Amino acid sequence: MALNYETIQTQRSNTKDLHFEFSVHLKPGKGNLPNFLGPFVQGPPGERFVYLDIGAFAGQANSCWNRRLKIPLRGITWDMIDKVADASPKSQSSKALEARVPGTGSDGGPSCGTVKHFPGWKLSR
Repeated sequence: MALNYETIQTQRSNTKDLHFEFSVHLKPGKGNLPNFLGPFVQGPPGERFVYLDIGAFAGQANSCWNRRLKIPLRGITWDMIDKVADASPKSQSSKALEARVPGTGSDGGPSCGTVKHFPGWKLSR
C-alpha cells in the first residue's frame, strides 16, 4: 500500500518510552468542542486522531511490520487547551498535552489500529 505523506519524526524502540511531539490548529467545532486541524490530524470532526507509523510505514525498509497506531484526540477540552496556551515562556515552564499508549500489541508485535482502553490526554510539563 502506497501512503502519500512524508515521515517527520523517526525513532526506534529499545524498550524505553518513545516521545513524539506535534502541533495542531484549533477552531470551535460542533457543540463548541475543539475541532483539531493541521497536517498531522486525520478523521472526521468529532472523531479526530493522529497516526503513529510503525515499521515500513515509518521508513524502516527492512521491517517485517507495516502498521499504524491510531491515537484519538477525543477528551481534549477547551480548559486543557487554555492551560497549555497560558504557559508563560518567561516562567520557564512549558506545558503540553500528553497521552501514553501501549507500544506492544496482543500479538507481541508493535501495537496497531485504534488504541484500546485509551486513558486519555493529560496536562504535562
